[in-house]
Formats: sequence, structure tokens, C-alpha cells
Amino acid sequence: MSRHEMDEDSPYVVIDRRPASAGPFLIGLALGAAAALLLAPRSGRATRRDIQRRAMRVRRAAEKVATDVTDGVVDTFQDARRKVEDQIDSARTAIDLKRQQVHRAMDAGRAAAQEAREELELRIAESKAAQGAGAGNGRAAANAADEI
Repeated sequence: MSRHEMDEDSPYVVIDRRPASAGPFLIGLALGAAAALLLAPRSGRATRRDIQRRAMRVRRAAEKVATDVTDGVVDTFQDARRKVEDQIDSARTAIDLKRQQVHRAMDAGRAAAQEAREELELRIAESKAAQGAGAGNGRAAANAADEI
């Protein structure tokens, strides 16, 4: 017997591969409730009043669910907004800290450059003075040698 052939007498199992959902159940539940109300052995006025009461309960329940969902969405949004604002504040603080560090480094660099320039100018002045004094001594010695 092949895989797809079956005896008419043998039992078999059908597997439904569609995902289960609550939609058909709720529709059946609503239809059953409506049929029960309409076919109940009560007067039209009592049935209408009962339908109206049940409709108000369903409406209040739907409003409560809508309010709960809205509150949940608002809370989630506010939490996300708070987290983003905290991250922005953290980034601003880090940027301000880096800006201060850069300014301090630039100020220290300027001070070091000014100090190095002053030291270099002092050495140049000393070199010029030493060169001028050395040239003057050399001329005096040459003049004394010429006199001899």
C-alpha cells in the first residue's frame, strides 16, 4: 500500500496547518449569545432591556480596554521619551566636559609656547651679547698685535 492510499475502514487523522486564532471563537460566541437572546422565552421588552444592558456592559468593558491600552501606550512613550532625554543630557554633559578639556589643553599649549618663545628670545639675546663681546675682545687683541 502506498503512502497516500488508505483503506476505507482504517481511521485517519487530519492535521490543520493553519494557526489557531480567537477570531472564529469570538464570532461564534457572539452569534450564539445573539441567538440565545432572540430565542429566549421572554417578552420583547425584557429581551430588549437585557440586550441594552449587555450592550452597555460590553461598551464599558471596551472603553476600559481602550483606556488601559491608551494608558499603556502613553506610559511606554513617556518612558522612551525620558530615556532619550537622559541620553541627550548625558551626551551634552560629555560634550561640555570634552570642550573644557580642549580649552584647558589649548591654554596650556599657548602658555608653553609663550614660555618657549621667551626662553628662545633670551638665548638669542645672550648669544648676540656673547658674540658682540667676543668680537670686541678679538678686535682689541688684533689691534694690540698690530702695535707690536
